[in-house]
Amino acid sequence: MSDNTENVPAAEAEAQDVEMDSDDDADNLLNQIVSGEVSTTLKRAYQGNEGDAAAKVPKMVDDPLYEKFESLQANFYSKRIDVLENCIHEVVCPTGIEVELKERQTEPAKTYPFQLDVFQKKAITCIDNNQSVLVSAHTSAGKTVVALYAIALALRDKQRVIYTSPIKALSNQKYRELQAEFHDVGLMTGDVTINPEASCIVMTTEILRSMLYRGSSMMHEIGWVIFDEIHYMRDKERGVVWEETIIMLADSVHYVFLSATIPNALQFASWVCSLHHQPCHVVYTDYRPTPLQHFIYPVGSTGLFEVVGTDGRFRAEKFNEAMRNLSSGDSTDAGGRQASGRRRDPAMDNNVLKMISTIKERDMLPCIVFSFSRKECEGYASTLKDINFTANDADRKCIDIVFQNAINCLSEEDRQLPQVHSVLPFLRRGIGVHHSGLLPILKEVIEILFGEGLIKVLFATETFAMGLNMPARTVLFTSVRKFDGKNHRWLSSGEYIQMSGRAGRRGKDDRGVVILMVDQAISSDIAKNLIKGAADPLNSQFRLTYNMILNLMRVEGVEPDFILKKSFYHFQNQMTLPDMYKQIRAKKEEIAAFVVPREAELFGVHELEKQLHKKEKAVRDVIMKPGNCIRFMSLGRVIRVKWNDLDFGWGVVVSVENKPNPDPTESDPLYFVNTILKLDVVSVREGPAVIERLRPAADGVAWCAEIVPVNLASIATIARAKLKLTDRLNSQEARKTVIHSVEEVQRRVGLERLDPIGSMKITDPHFAQDLKLLTDYQDRYAKLEIRNDPKFEEYYKEYEKKVDLYGELNALQQEFKRAQSESLLAELEGRKRVLRRLEYCTEGDIITRKGLVACEISAADELLLTEMIFSDVFRDLDAPTSAALLSCFICQEKGDTPKLAAALSTCLNTMQTFAKRIAQATKDARLEIDDQEYVDSFRPLMMDIVHNWVSGESFKTICESTEVFEGMF
Repeated sequence: MSDNTENVPAAEAEAQDVEMDSDDDADNLLNQIVSGEVSTTLKRAYQGNEGDAAAKVPKMVDDPLYEKFESLQANFYSKRIDVLENCIHEVVCPTGIEVELKERQTEPAKTYPFQLDVFQKKAITCIDNNQSVLVSAHTSAGKTVVALYAIALALRDKQRVIYTSPIKALSNQKYRELQAEFHDVGLMTGDVTINPEASCIVMTTEILRSMLYRGSSMMHEIGWVIFDEIHYMRDKERGVVWEETIIMLADSVHYVFLSATIPNALQFASWVCSLHHQPCHVVYTDYRPTPLQHFIYPVGSTGLFEVVGTDGRFRAEKFNEAMRNLSSGDSTDAGGRQASGRRRDPAMDNNVLKMISTIKERDMLPCIVFSFSRKECEGYASTLKDINFTANDADRKCIDIVFQNAINCLSEEDRQLPQVHSVLPFLRRGIGVHHSGLLPILKEVIEILFGEGLIKVLFATETFAMGLNMPARTVLFTSVRKFDGKNHRWLSSGEYIQMSGRAGRRGKDDRGVVILMVDQAISSDIAKNLIKGAADPLNSQFRLTYNMILNLMRVEGVEPDFILKKSFYHFQNQMTLPDMYKQIRAKKEEIAAFVVPREAELFGVHELEKQLHKKEKAVRDVIMKPGNCIRFMSLGRVIRVKWNDLDFGWGVVVSVENKPNPDPTESDPLYFVNTILKLDVVSVREGPAVIERLRPAADGVAWCAEIVPVNLASIATIARAKLKLTDRLNSQEARKTVIHSVEEVQRRVGLERLDPIGSMKITDPHFAQDLKLLTDYQDRYAKLEIRNDPKFEEYYKEYEKKVDLYGELNALQQEFKRAQSESLLAELEGRKRVLRRLEYCTEGDIITRKGLVACEISAADELLLTEMIFSDVFRDLDAPTSAALLSCFICQEKGDTPKLAAALSTCLNTMQTFAKRIAQATKDARLEIDDQEYVDSFRPLMMDIVHNWVSGESFKTICESTEVFEGMF
């Protein structure tokens, strides 16, 4: 009856696919996991366990394959090494190698004027023994001490050492610190190169990767590489750079990895061990030298509520009291108002001002105020116009000197920039703003002044928490939610840990203070998970890039899949296979034991329901075509709105508006029906009234009536009924009256669907056939004998649970297959087909001239730019137009496309034509790609600005004519 039977019989058949055909298959799989030559010995430390603490997985009965998986896990055994005060020390080493850490017999490479913590001593002992170490500790715990010792050891032993960091700001800061201590230090970032022949070089990870691909001779001289903020490897966009770099470094190099606390530190160390055939130690501590106090400030209230004290205990009673004190008048949104593009709420300005005044009065400065947009940072700073945090004239004079020395590096004209002029008055009052929109020189000035204690209140975006060693006494969050580019969501516990870790200066404060401003009611579970939750695990973000594949093709004797098979992504997949297999077997047993009465008949009901839904959708899609329905969407028409799985019930049409369709292949505009809907009050407060953010009102819950733009796809039914309405619907009372009228009509006479053939005059013959089939299915469904069984609803609910179990089993099997077959191998082959089709390499994977050019492009889309170069696109363009066109490759700012001059518009269209060709070649190679998303990723927002600047227009004039932040140029 149906071609979609995957939920029951297909899933049951699919369940057999996971069985291995023979013991040889199982052995091959095990060999993949253990990777043949190196099995990993984990010597783990568990506090309170005596002797062998290996955890055995319960064995499945009569399952020889599972026994093989169990024996695989036995290769990983637990044995205590060190469980010291506030510190756990573990090591991963290749089988057959016993790790022995000898005590230092000579003078240390470096001494410190203070007593080292236990974890610092352990890590330094590993370095003294020339063994790699991962130090996982909280922000400000003192991880840098370990890095400094590794540098001192390398310099003493006449080896070169590289210090890598994820961001340029951190590289600049580390360069200043290391230069002051070791002198023989260089710096290499995308912007600056200083003393590249130095023995110790600070660089961004991208620079190191580029040097490895190019076979730099420096790589033969490296003894140690320090990876600062290695947890940044989980970054979706740039995390792959860390994996590539670690894979390509020589086995003779030793490593110091510095990380925030990560729960899977040992897994990462196991990967490093398997890659480079050397022991890798893990020194883990969750000890915080300066304990934290966490407070909640309910917006609109008069006090702070300590929800977590220095003892680390969550005080539920204090949290509940805080929620009771939340002012309903101030509960306007969930922190997403500003980030979503609305005007910043003056009430929030007042609350931020009130909190900073309280922090000053209670002597809790300096303070970092984290906000999640650049405009918020500047807006909140402007609310402090009447407060001076600078203690005396000497501090103000010092601020003036630092500032003037810095801007003297600028040209006379650039010193007149609005941003330069606006910053100094704030700095002189001890107030700073730090975000990506600032000019680099101003960011550096602010970092220096904050580090010296001359800035008392710093408004910053979350990037400030990434590695910059600049703690404060207090950290204030202006919101508990953030916009991640797609949705407004709660902060994750990992993000909160990273930012709140800036509170508490070691050696200066007895405790750090963290204050979370909450402007809407949240549950105790959400708050506890946020403040007390675990750090985010370090999961691979490995992805294939054309630059990576082409660079690997250049290396003789190395296949492009080399880096894929060595990746952390592959390693994590393989390590999950035993547990995944266990879950599959358990799920099969659960399904086998789940017996539902009259199951075969219920299967027929379920299939008929699927056909019903399919025909309902087909009929609704035709009815809701603009040509068929728009003329009926007049003022007062009653419609039913459903979005995803949410049923918003019956609403009333107010008006219809249309907007241009962003899809150039579609000529019809997008229609939005402004509809009065009955909504949950809390969801309305969370942000703009758009259907994606809202929830329908539940029975017995406070509700409101709002006018919401609804697209045609969200309209489930058009009713015959049409209410007589006035245009005066601005008040909540008027809109609620409309909802009450609809409910009254439904109660009295019911709401029938508008006849699509008799009233709407839809003449499509296929539609009439579908409508007839839908009616037949509805009649058959109503006459099903099993539905007369008194226990039908009970049986069907049980059957749906079993269907869900089959769905879960199918998902587990698909995940298991992906982990076995490595879906990235298929993507690699597809990308190679694209490269051959576009002539970047030959059929024998020999790189061509085009391929060699693409290898050198790492900061932009290598294929598109190379195609344009080889098609002479730039030959006839002058310098300003070329620069303007190139800006599209690196512009990350979002905004409406500006109106461009004819020359710029022409070359933009040319670029988009090439982008569409590449998208088509990608599709032809059977790779998934969203054509429009790919074309739109090259943003023309800066084209006019760059063109004017290269043409000679002054930076000052440009800044005055645009709202784009100066720092983005």
